[in-house]
Amino acid sequence: MKKLLLVILTVFFTGSSFSQQEQISFSEALSLHLPKYKLQADKAYRTRNFERAEFLFDSLINYSLKGSRLDNFKVKDLRKNSISLDEFQKPVYLTTYASWIVPTKGEIPALNKLAEKYSDEVDFVLLFWDNHDTAKALAKKYHKNIKVLYVDEMQNNSSYVIKMMKHSLGLPTSFLLNKDKEIIDIRRKISHPYGLELEKSFDLNFNSFNEAISLLLIKDSSQYSQTKEALTP
Repeated sequence: MKKLLLVILTVFFTGSSFSQQEQISFSEALSLHLPKYKLQADKAYRTRNFERAEFLFDSLINYSLKGSRLDNFKVKDLRKNSISLDEFQKPVYLTTYASWIVPTKGEIPALNKLAEKYSDEVDFVLLFWDNHDTAKALAKKYHKNIKVLYVDEMQNNSSYVIKMMKHSLGLPTSFLLNKDKEIIDIRRKISHPYGLELEKSFDLNFNSFNEAISLLLIKDSSQYSQTKEALTP
């Protein structure tokens, strides 16, 4: 029985190592699959076939981008210091945003609540496509556990992946990354009527964020849990 268990564990870890060696970057995966997606998605939007457009987006994420590794890009923090993605050691909940996007009533309070609860386990990162002053002003609305970063395209000679992240998938977009920066999922924010009362808006946003964070934590701990369970007498 012990020999069988050893063989299973050896195959498991060998397979994981191989898949990591074969893993491609997000920018590579996007370059391969984005042109076809944009061609089909543009047609769907032109004909107002929003169900088809959503299906195409989900297919791009699920079959082409999940499992790729998000490139180690560099941006600025609010002190104007350079910071890279790989500096974050925990699983990352990364959302790209812009000042011209109006959040729903309960969106920021819900995210703040979860950042307060899960900051020991998850790095919450908010990346604004704006200048420093705008990002600094917007940061005051968010919990201190949320790391606010920015990209000023008038000054920033950012890497290829930064431009791809902004212009390819739309805003806002959330990237769920494990500790190795592998993409677990990519999600758009939920939408609801802006006239919805605060309590209902909070609940909708909270449930959406919480489900994403739960998935991130489960994915991050699954390999450890399976291994620990297998080794338990």
